[in-house]
Amino acid sequence: MEIVNIDYSKELILIVDDDPFLRETLEKLLEIVGIPSHSASNGDEAMKMLDNNKYTMILTDMKMPGVDGMDLIKMVCQVHEVSIIAMTGYSEGYTYVDVINAGASDFIKKPFGIEELEAKIRRVITERNLRKELNRLSITDSLTELYNQRHFYFRLNEEIKRAKRQKNLLALILLDLNDFKIYNDNYGHLAGDEVIRDAGDIIRRCIRESVDSGYRYGGDEFAVILIDADINIAKEIGSRIEAAFLNNNKVTVSVGYSIYNADMNVKELIDIADKDLYRSKQNKIRA
Repeated sequence: MEIVNIDYSKELILIVDDDPFLRETLEKLLEIVGIPSHSASNGDEAMKMLDNNKYTMILTDMKMPGVDGMDLIKMVCQVHEVSIIAMTGYSEGYTYVDVINAGASDFIKKPFGIEELEAKIRRVITERNLRKELNRLSITDSLTELYNQRHFYFRLNEEIKRAKRQKNLLALILLDLNDFKIYNDNYGHLAGDEVIRDAGDIIRRCIRESVDSGYRYGGDEFAVILIDADINIAKEIGSRIEAAFLNNNKVTVSVGYSIYNADMNVKELIDIADKDLYRSKQNKIRA
């Protein structure tokens, strides 16, 4: 079956081989098919280059002086998330099972042509992208495209650990749509789904890109985890979200806040925001 929609320009391959002629040949072959690459002459050099570049794949010889290919694969898999294709000669004694168990994604025997190498590279990229997409879907709410509740608890737990370890600021916002059931009953479930989708769009627009993260916490409840944020930053973002809901002119939203302090756990941080959200909702009802 033909594999399509692979953008080679987004890849960066590190070739690791002690043979300078082979490294040069592979770089030229990869350039022909449009795949950017760098090369290293040994495992130690490769590890240093991995620390300074965002490689998506490693193409490594197995027989090298010093750190050989098997050692390199094991070292890389401990500290980097990168696909690896192992290259070996027929007489070198490494098997497919050996390199896969060490952590490589695939195995190719020398000598090989560019067609065989490209086919291996395409398969590894396709499988990697499929795993990433499946992982994304497993932590994403399908209606809003925000993260789901399961990922919310995982991420909040991780951020609390980081805040405790690094003594960073951390804030949590909980949001609840006001009178959503009434809106849903009056206009129907399709219209209600549209409101939920709008909520996801509003939250994404109002939070800090690549810093904060939004979640669908429940049916019409949402959460935002704010990194390195005090109460002033949290309330500024919360106010932006409230204003955006007003401008959307469908439903309004109530907002609750909590700020992490030392030794607070996930439940305590959520409980404080939940109680603040309840007070906010009661104030809106009385108003």
